[in-house]
Amino acid sequence: MSLSDSYRTILVAIDGSKTSFFAADYAIDLAQKYKAQLIILHVLYLRTLKQISSSFITAPTFGLEETQKLKARARKWMEKIEKKAKTRGLVSRTEIIEQTTSIVGAIIEFAEGKNVDLIVVGTRGKTGFSRFLLGSVAQGVVVYAHCPVLVVK
Repeated sequence: MSLSDSYRTILVAIDGSKTSFFAADYAIDLAQKYKAQLIILHVLYLRTLKQISSSFITAPTFGLEETQKLKARARKWMEKIEKKAKTRGLVSRTEIIEQTTSIVGAIIEFAEGKNVDLIVVGTRGKTGFSRFLLGSVAQGVVVYAHCPVLVVK
């Protein structure tokens, strides 16, 4: 199998950080070059939100409101990347996964389930509630992925 045959589906995991947008640019370039399907993934890490909200009487409302805000922000990031991909003649799709345990596990499981041929991630992500792709996450994806991983600085 040639290299171009091996990249039919490319997954880029984003978190809104500068490096995740750089990773998305690389993923778009590669998807165009290899005529691959592009999947834009955001893992919404809810463990911290659920821990905080469980101490409040209004926990379900607080958690739901925060989750909706984070999803809306992620959709804006994804729309920005989708527009770039569309201008390059690519059809892309987006996915948001809610996760309370392992961000790495969510990315790996998703990639395996969608038969992804290449995963593209940024080197470092955001912190606090927006901690989705830290250096440790990129490292974990490299170690456990079933396919090649491109880490973009």
